[in-house]
Amino acid sequence: MKQIFKRTATGAGVLALAAAGVTMMPSVANAASYNGACGSSYGVIDAQSLPGLGTVYLTYSSSTGKNCVVTVRDNPGAKLPMAAKVSLAGAPWTADSGNYGTYAGPVYVSAAHSCVDWGGEINGVYAYEYNSHCG
Repeated sequence: MKQIFKRTATGAGVLALAAAGVTMMPSVANAASYNGACGSSYGVIDAQSLPGLGTVYLTYSSSTGKNCVVTVRDNPGAKLPMAAKVSLAGAPWTADSGNYGTYAGPVYVSAAHSCVDWGGEINGVYAYEYNSHCG
């Protein structure tokens, strides 16, 4: 189940996409692009927009069997509180959080044939998805 909190105008649309099993990519003008921080073998499999602030990317590498999460700001600049988090579904988080000017993460979890919890935050706006991308 995907959860987006605070100042998020697209929450209902995101939940509908998640229920339909559709991969959501950011549709916000000026949305941050994935920056490749997880490594060259990782491809984006899902993303959650933090409207007006940035995007949280979930990536996967079939060669490593790991998922990776990175939170990227739309407009890099002065440092803001940010986080990128991932875990096997229901397990403790692996997280990178602090004050960053560009992005938080990458954070990794070995998740081949498993479900993951993942998400991120920028300046108090956050989006998380639980028990997803099982496979």
